[in-house]
Amino acid sequence: MNDSTSTQAHPKLQRFLDKFTDISVKIGNQVHLRSLRDAFATLMPMFILSGVAGLFNNIVFVWLFKGETLVKFQNFGLALNNGTLNVASILIAPMIAYFLAKNKSFDNPISASAVALSSVFIMLALHVSVTPIGAKKAVDVTGAILYSQIGTTGMFAGIIIGLLATEIYMKLSKVKALKINLGDQVPPAVGQSFSVLLPSLITLSIFGIIAALFAAYNADLVTLISRLIQEPLRSVNTSLPGFLLIYSTGNFLYTLGIHQTVINGSLLDPLNLVNMNENSLAFAAGKQPTHIINTDFVTVYSQMGGTGLTIALIIAVFLVSHYKPYKEVAKLGMVPGIFEINEPIIFGFPIVFNIPMIIPFVLSPVIGSLIGYFATAIGFVKPLCIYIPWTTPPLISGLLASAGDWKVVLVQIIILFVCTLFYIPFIKISERVALKQAELYKA
Repeated sequence: MNDSTSTQAHPKLQRFLDKFTDISVKIGNQVHLRSLRDAFATLMPMFILSGVAGLFNNIVFVWLFKGETLVKFQNFGLALNNGTLNVASILIAPMIAYFLAKNKSFDNPISASAVALSSVFIMLALHVSVTPIGAKKAVDVTGAILYSQIGTTGMFAGIIIGLLATEIYMKLSKVKALKINLGDQVPPAVGQSFSVLLPSLITLSIFGIIAALFAAYNADLVTLISRLIQEPLRSVNTSLPGFLLIYSTGNFLYTLGIHQTVINGSLLDPLNLVNMNENSLAFAAGKQPTHIINTDFVTVYSQMGGTGLTIALIIAVFLVSHYKPYKEVAKLGMVPGIFEINEPIIFGFPIVFNIPMIIPFVLSPVIGSLIGYFATAIGFVKPLCIYIPWTTPPLISGLLASAGDWKVVLVQIIILFVCTLFYIPFIKISERVALKQAELYKA
């Protein structure tokens, strides 16, 4: 019996899968979540650069220099951190605004970015507490912006303010009474600026009023969002149970032909990135990183060789499979799989709608995550702290993400070994199903 026949034999299961798929597609196509994923994809090179800078500051420069010379060279990494991780909230807000405006076919998305960026600065605290160098007590100052406000701590604030400011601005821009038309004789850029002048003024004034109300009670919206939304959500989604549930759901969607970023890209990536950035900053400051689950955790332990840990599937095929189509697909997918690109396996093997392969595809990342998590929790390895590209090959990824800890590579080898063994019986079952299908087609 082939897979399509088995689902037809269970109409309730088919109806559930159809409904689940429809809901997942709607979530994945939701314009705000799509804009959020686009924004993070755009900023990823900057965060990776910060990880590379940390690697130079704490590994390369430490080998080459000492004393005052080392301190001077480490300013390189500090400067890059200040321009990337430490301004994450004011980077993400205009990016989200731009992609949201673009995805909603707004005719002037760059102006939406300007409004969103200005809105974030408006909502920052008017008074901050700082401790001068050499002083024992903190003092209150005005006219200062702290990196702690505009860095990863304020990332969710940047996301929310960026979304709200853009929505308000675009709605006001559609009101004809608020448009100022200077005619066709002025340069287009000038005409567009005046066309959105009043919507911009009103949007920023709304945020100005909110900021003034918060300031009256010695508070600010950025800190409030961080404490009431970002931190509780992060504690749940990046806990081991929360991470496994969300990540496994995303992988299951992939077996239905829906990319896992529909779920993971929206619910996990922003929070994993906050954890990753805090680990990178701790490492750059010579401190111990504390977050086990972060962006690198997925690349190094959960997703080696692509979603579903399919590099283990490829190895298992080479070891035990005698079915020529599978061996040909494995040969085709080997090189892309080394660089975490596994669409040839997912759609060529296939994994999609292949009932025998769904189980190991969904559970292998769980196995990898559990091994990586507990290896870190017991202190065998440290939390990963160098942000690396997701396309970094297995084993190399562990060495780089851990700043050169060979024990992380050993953990990766153990994960590959266990998951390869786990895939083997399901490959055998899938082969039998494929052979029976071929017999039915011949008949």
